[in-house]
Amino acid sequence: MNRLKEYTIQFVGLEPGNHQFEFEVNDSFFEHFEFSLIQQGQIHITVALEKMERMMIFNITLEGKVLVTCDRCSDEFYFAISDTQKLIVKLGAEYMEESEDVVVIPETEYQFDLAPYVYEFIHLALPARLLHPDDENGKSTCDPEMLRLLEKLNTSDTVDPRWEALKKLNTDQ
Repeated sequence: MNRLKEYTIQFVGLEPGNHQFEFEVNDSFFEHFEFSLIQQGQIHITVALEKMERMMIFNITLEGKVLVTCDRCSDEFYFAISDTQKLIVKLGAEYMEESEDVVVIPETEYQFDLAPYVYEFIHLALPARLLHPDDENGKSTCDPEMLRLLEKLNTSDTVDPRWEALKKLNTDQ
């Protein structure tokens, strides 16, 4: 049984034209994806569907927050996400991904599961480097103890001897 069936849109029977759907993503959504970087979050999903005879265009808007781990101090914090993605679904002979935003599904299908795409779009809304936001004074809100430890490591004058050997190779030329 598909527990994420609330993210499935039955398009057969929908009149050609524009349709709107809304979904809520919460912690139970992320439980269905093994090895997910995100385990907790609250995201409102708005889907504007333009249905045509042999194609559907999904404009998916995400607004909410997810619990992530800071890449600097390893502390968890809630990160606000806001993004819009477009997904084009065509009807064809068999399932195929034409590009990163165009999918072909068999003509015999009557519904489309948005859950894996919503999951992917949430992750695409995250920056490559997740850091605690700065406060109103421009100071990091990372764990102060971890910042002190990192600063101590960064001010160390010890240089890895392998770097010195590589520098020597560069100057020999």
